[in-house]
Formats: sequence, C-alpha cells, structure tokens
Amino acid sequence: MTQPLKALALVCTLKPSPSPTSSGLIAQQVLDNLAEHGATGELVRVVDHDVKPGVEADMGEGDAWPEIRRKIAAADILLISTPTWVGHMSSVAQRVLERLDAELSETDDEGRPSMFGKVAVTAVVGNEDGAHKITADLFQALNDIGFTVPAQGGTYWNGEAMQGGDYNDLDETPEAVESTNATLARNAVHLANLLRTSQYPAS
Repeated sequence: MTQPLKALALVCTLKPSPSPTSSGLIAQQVLDNLAEHGATGELVRVVDHDVKPGVEADMGEGDAWPEIRRKIAAADILLISTPTWVGHMSSVAQRVLERLDAELSETDDEGRPSMFGKVAVTAVVGNEDGAHKITADLFQALNDIGFTVPAQGGTYWNGEAMQGGDYNDLDETPEAVESTNATLARNAVHLANLLRTSQYPAS
C-alpha cells in the first residue's frame, strides 16, 4: 500500500512556545486542509530549536538543523509560514532559507538535487503590508533549491493598514483566507502525488 503523503510546516514566528502565534495558527489551518486530502502533517516552531547560522547542512555541536532537515527529507510537502516584520519575512524564515541553501549541493542516487520531487507552499501573516513580496521571495528561493510550487501555492492575511490587530485575534477566519487555504492544500496534494509517481528526469 502506498504510504500517505507527509507535510511539514516550519513556523517562523519570532515568539517561542507556548506564546500564541498568528503564523502558527495559519500553518495549522493549512495542515488541517492538507489532512482532508490524506496528507499527514507535523508543525515545527523553528525558534524553539537552536538553528545555527550558516549555509551548511550541519553547523556542528548543538545545531538543531540536522534534525529539522531529516524531517524535511521525509516530507512530500513543505510549508513555510512567516510573520511580516518591517515589510519582510522574519529573520527565522530567512535563516531557514539560508540553511536550505546547502541542499543545492546534495543529490539523490541518480544525481538529482535532494529537494527535487518535493512540493513547497507558503503562508504569510501580518498587520502591515508585504505579503506579496514575501511570497515572491519565498517562491523564488524554494524553487531555486529544487522544490516545486503548485498553482496558487501561497496563502496570506494582512490586517488593516495602521492598525494593531493580528490574525490570531480574529473572531473567525475570513472567507477569502479559508478558500485560499483550501485551494493551496488541494493543489499541493495533487502535485505531490504527481511527483511521487513521475519524478523529474535525472538527466
């Protein structure tokens, strides 16, 4: 029997557990949508782990990245969820991309980059503008590393300009966000299944 798809959400909030986090909330909502299509999910709050700066797969003693990297390698779908800070992704999300850069030199048994065949999706939240640019930056970086991005593979929420509300303060999820989360999950699972049965050519 074919194993169910696995999804991993890397939540790149600056807030350590157990503080409530908007990027964690939207990530869990996406994982719930993925589960409706048969993909099992796990959420990792990156700031809870000592991910060292650098661009190597393992930065030595105390580095928590190798274990997170193992989870990425086991997943079919990677979700990066980040808050918006001064119009940019969080520093935690940037560090995740920097550590993923090491995968450009890692290959499978047939010589393909190690992230070929994996799907990447994104979620961005914030009470300031920046979601479209952050999504574009994430898509470009993840695609360079070897991930495949599905149609409408990014979801986001921006609060009203010059106000202080957060996504996790909302009484209910906006319909547009619910719809986008559902489309993202549906397309991500569809693409992951296609790539599982028909991997990219090695040469």
